[in-house]
Amino acid sequence: MAKIIIHHNQIQNLEAAKDLCPFGAIEEIDGKLEINAGCKMCKICVKKGPKGAFEFVEDQVRTINKEEWQGVVVYVDHVEGEIHPVTYELIGKAREMADKIKHPVYALFMGAGIAEQAKELLHYGVDEVFVYDEEALRDFRIEPYAAVFEDFINLKKPSIALVGGTTVGRSIAPRVAARFKTGLTADCTILDVQDNTDLDQIRPAFGGNIMAHIYTPHHRPQFATVRYKIFTALERSDIEKGVVTRCEIAQEKLASKIRVLEIKQKEKVQTIEDAEVIVVAGRAIQKQEDLKMIEELADILGGQVACTRPLIEAGWIDARKQVGLSGRTVKPKLIITCGVSGAIQFVAGMNNSDCIIAINRDEKANIFQAAHYGIIGDIYEIVPTLIKKIKSGEMSMIDLKSAENE
Repeated sequence: MAKIIIHHNQIQNLEAAKDLCPFGAIEEIDGKLEINAGCKMCKICVKKGPKGAFEFVEDQVRTINKEEWQGVVVYVDHVEGEIHPVTYELIGKAREMADKIKHPVYALFMGAGIAEQAKELLHYGVDEVFVYDEEALRDFRIEPYAAVFEDFINLKKPSIALVGGTTVGRSIAPRVAARFKTGLTADCTILDVQDNTDLDQIRPAFGGNIMAHIYTPHHRPQFATVRYKIFTALERSDIEKGVVTRCEIAQEKLASKIRVLEIKQKEKVQTIEDAEVIVVAGRAIQKQEDLKMIEELADILGGQVACTRPLIEAGWIDARKQVGLSGRTVKPKLIITCGVSGAIQFVAGMNNSDCIIAINRDEKANIFQAAHYGIIGDIYEIVPTLIKKIKSGEMSMIDLKSAENE
């Protein structure tokens, strides 16, 4: 890490030297100047201070032989062998990037009794599935799962590792990345790869106010987690392509201090991630009772109601109904936003929807940049009109999808 060194023999006036820093990062302790944690590395003290008093020292950049790291690996997220659909989405993105840099696509599958399920991955463009089938891996425990991931990386040295942004994925990815002292970008919304195999990782940052472009050119492997419904899975091929490779690992590496006493299956509930039609209530909803018109519109379209963060904070809707990076990521066939401004975090959670219709009275609202169709007007006038026309048969879902912008 870069730092600034102070050469005290070049400083005559301590007070003047302290005043050089606009952030107050130069302080006097026991008659000597020190740089505190407030330093922004702006180098003003180096440029404007007494000659030779302040020196900026940059750490030696670590170099890596990128040719030694080949392949894109996808961690197979599953519960008792049932593969989570985010895995197929990541395989699709992995295939796209791997073809660009002429690397193979690997799948890392760990668990117990999963040999047959592993073959299913060969229908989705994976070149090789590496299977760690051990009784000690039957239940997810972080130590043995991380040990297996580490063992695989040491074995194949993949350049890129993609992990689903699930509960398990968010647990294992940072632990393995830390073991290799490499970078990890969570909740990426855009992924691409450069010709030199550097991974372009893009995600909202600073509360969704900017899109951060992150890359780790001097470290491998490059880790990224991605939520469900961000990317699109490839169509399942009828033909199996690729091979399944059984891997062995020393049993002592699978030791764990965690003992699973009991597993209780969580009751399955209908989620907005699986809805084909979603009607989103935004900040423009003035009171909780007004949600009834949003619910009615969703009902007649055979869809579900969702919302933005302000309505969750008001306690009007279940938090599981929130769309956005701080809520759920959705990709329905049709989504209608009602009084939603279109903050980056919200848009990132729904902009892959097949058809987006936005209703907002502010013609400059950001949501219109993401929408396929826009209706400028008051939701308290437009939503009841839509409900009336759909009920009377004057308008259908087909009409909604093919309507002209207003």
